Amino acid sequence: MKKVSIFVDVQNIYYTTRDQYHCHFDYNAFWAAATQGREVVNAYAYAIHRANEKQIQFQNILRGIGFEVKLKPYIQRSDGSAKGDWDVGITLDLIECAEGSDVIVLASGDGDFDMLLERVYKRYQVETEVYGVPALTASSLIQSAGKYIPIEGKLLLR
Repeated sequence: MKKVSIFVDVQNIYYTTRDQYHCHFDYNAFWAAATQGREVVNAYAYAIHRANEKQIQFQNILRGIGFEVKLKPYIQRSDGSAKGDWDVGITLDLIECAEGSDVIVLASGDGDFDMLLERVYKRYQVETEVYGVPALTASSLIQSAGKYIPIEGKLLLR
């Protein structure tokens, strides 16, 4: 049985799924697809903490599925812009987990992760899979992945 580590960029998946399909990502269907016939050794969902009851319920659902939920505080800047980015955290965790994994699954459309996937493949010969919304996933990320799985159909909650 192959060992799999799963990394979900929750904000990216939420906004790309909402913007493209006007619905939500089905985390249960994703978990079933990403883990089928595999042993889960790591599963992280990276989110922004806003102390909102709906978000707390959602985070508990993710934990119930099997994810360790990592939270970063939501920062509202004085100019009105907001910050809440997990790119560095995802990168560090993914590199740390690569050596003990046969497969790395990344759910994100963020092109900033393309070099990361290329590096872990070269360094650890680990298979890489990316789940992303087709129209909103960077082509460089799709090209860097060993396998690209479009978020559509059964991966959506309608």
